[in-house]
Amino acid sequence: MAGYDPRDFEDPVLDYDFNKIQNTSDLIDQMSVAGGFTATKLAKARDMLSKMFEEAGSEGVVNWISFPAALCATGTRGFFLELVKRRLVDVIVTTCGTLDHDLARTYRQYFHGDFELDDIALGQQGLNRLGNVIVPNECYGEILEAKVLPWLSEIEEERRVSSDSPWNGFGTVELCWALGDRIEDEGSLLYWAAKHRIPIVIPGITDGSIGAQLFMHRQRSPSFMIDVLADEEICSDLSWTSKKANALMVGGGISKHHVIWWNQYRGGLDSAIGISTAPEYDGSLSGARLREAISWGKIRPEAPHILVEGEASMILPILGAALLRQ
Repeated sequence: MAGYDPRDFEDPVLDYDFNKIQNTSDLIDQMSVAGGFTATKLAKARDMLSKMFEEAGSEGVVNWISFPAALCATGTRGFFLELVKRRLVDVIVTTCGTLDHDLARTYRQYFHGDFELDDIALGQQGLNRLGNVIVPNECYGEILEAKVLPWLSEIEEERRVSSDSPWNGFGTVELCWALGDRIEDEGSLLYWAAKHRIPIVIPGITDGSIGAQLFMHRQRSPSFMIDVLADEEICSDLSWTSKKANALMVGGGISKHHVIWWNQYRGGLDSAIGISTAPEYDGSLSGARLREAISWGKIRPEAPHILVEGEASMILPILGAALLRQ
C-alpha cells in the first residue's frame, strides 16, 4: 500500500484572477493553480507538449503524433498542419480519411451543419453529415475521384520508369508524399508533409475514399501495389534508432496502437500525452488510460504521461493558441 506524506499536498487551490489573464498561456497557467479536475490535466499537457516541441529536431529524438480523420474535416486540421509546417513532429500515424478530407478540402469547401439535422433529407439532397459538418457529394467523392485517379496513373508511370521493382517499398508514406508533391496549396497537410518529407503512415489505407481510388486504379492496372510492410519498416527504424520518443495521441484505434506498438520494442515511450472522450470501462483503446500501456511495455514506467478527458476539436486549439503563437 502506498504511503503519503502530508507535505506532498501543500500546494493550495487558488481562485482564478481574470484581471491577470491576457492570453491563452496566462489562462492555462491559472488552470494549473486553480485546479478543477480536467483543468489541471490540460495545464500538465501544455507543459509536456511544450517540452516535446522544444526537443523537436534534437539528435535521436522522435516526436510521434496520432489522430483520427474526423478532425481534419474541421478547422482543427490547422493544428496538425502547423506542427508539420514547423517540423515539430517526426512521424504522423492516422487513418485513410485524413487523406480524404485533406485532399477534398484543398479543392472544395465543407460547411457548418448541426447534429440534429434530418439525415434522410440530407441523403436525398446528396449531403453527407459528419457530426455537425456537412460534406456535399461534389465536395468529397466526386472531387477525389476526379483528382486522384489521374494522379495514380502518373505515379505508376513515374515508378515504372525510375525503378526495376516499381512497388518495392512503395507504402503509404511514399503514396502520401507523391500526392503531396502534386498539391500546390499551402493549406494542405499533405503539401507540408511532402515538402519536409515527414512520414505519414496510414495502417488502414483501404478504409476510406482514397482506398477506393487505389482499388479502382488496381482494376485498370493489376500490377499496382501498396506495400504496407514498407511503412512498418519505417516505424521499426524510427523505434529502434531513437534515443528518446515522445507522443501526442488523439483518440485511439489503429493510429494510437501503431504508435505504442512500435515503441514497445525500444522499451516504451519516454513521454506521452493523450486526449480522449472514451470511457475506460468499455475496454477500448480509445478509453484505455496511458498507465495501462505501462503493463505492456509500451510506455516506460518512469515516463511522464497524462490523458486529458475531452473533445479534441476544443482542446487542441487551446493548446495551439498557448504554444504556437509567432
